[in-house]
Amino acid sequence: MFSKVARSQTMRHLSTLMQANFSGQAKRVAVTGAAGQIAYSLLFRIASGQLLGPNTPVILHLIDLPNMQNALQGVKMELDDCAFPLVQGIVTTDSASTGFKDIDYALLVGSKPRGPGMERSDLLKDNGKIFIDTGKALNDNASRDVKVIVVGNPCNTNCLIAAHYAKDLPKENFTAMTRLDHNRGVYQLSQKLGVKVTDIEKFAIWGNHSPLMVPMITDATAKGKKIKDLVDQQWLDSFFNGKVGKRGAEIIAARKASSAASAANAALEHIRDWAAQSNGWTSMAVYSTGKYYNIPKDLVFSFPVTTKNGKWSVVEGLTITDYYSKLIDASIKELVEERQAVEHLLK
Repeated sequence: MFSKVARSQTMRHLSTLMQANFSGQAKRVAVTGAAGQIAYSLLFRIASGQLLGPNTPVILHLIDLPNMQNALQGVKMELDDCAFPLVQGIVTTDSASTGFKDIDYALLVGSKPRGPGMERSDLLKDNGKIFIDTGKALNDNASRDVKVIVVGNPCNTNCLIAAHYAKDLPKENFTAMTRLDHNRGVYQLSQKLGVKVTDIEKFAIWGNHSPLMVPMITDATAKGKKIKDLVDQQWLDSFFNGKVGKRGAEIIAARKASSAASAANAALEHIRDWAAQSNGWTSMAVYSTGKYYNIPKDLVFSFPVTTKNGKWSVVEGLTITDYYSKLIDASIKELVEERQAVEHLLK
């Protein structure tokens, strides 16, 4: 059962969605890797109205590789059989140009997975080529206001490549997903402190979506109390930071497959908040212009953000302690190395 607080927050968020600038005009939502497991956990929730609210019809653009088209047709059949009132059409295709035509939202789930013996640099190069074409297709076909989230890993640098090749689209239209890491951190803090997840506020993920991500609690509160005063440094170092950063590997070890439903949920929440309004802080990896916290330009870096009216804003004026500064520097170094590995693709 939901607590009264949780019910109240959920109803308030749904109310915000309903009151946002949504008309009866259908929004076009593209999902790549649409025959995959993450998409399978995502598409039915989009179709039911959980992404853009109960008053916004959607046209789904489902994109996957040529050899996945039979499976993609099966997904479409299931969506058809649900008879979702909000679904006004479904496009299935293996063409990025067709799939991104006039879209308002792009959830870039598909990417090449890391195989046995592959180095991270190999994965970056292989996926980099994919996201060159993705960026070009978005540039040439999508709405000029399209909102893009990159889920496929390594998502920060994949996002950087896509944004680079979408020459005519604003860089702020491109984001990478650290909402899953954010949710994981919130859950671990709630368990440690014996509070509800809705009691945790002002927590955020900084940096790269990798084991070197920085789950920062400097400003985080639980029921209004500073969390940094409620936990000890040993717990942060020996448990919390690693638990959040390596949770994905833990799930793979347990279920013999990567996290799909939780990733889908995070992608949905990321876009939903961006389209309407977040309840407080959330975490997004966004294009760094060098303006915030001395993070170098031309990296896609996760910050604490707030969202309103289809825009995101980095939370400014925060104090970065020496402890977190060192962790952030390590994440910056990793992202710079990733960018260098694909530098030949960014000409």
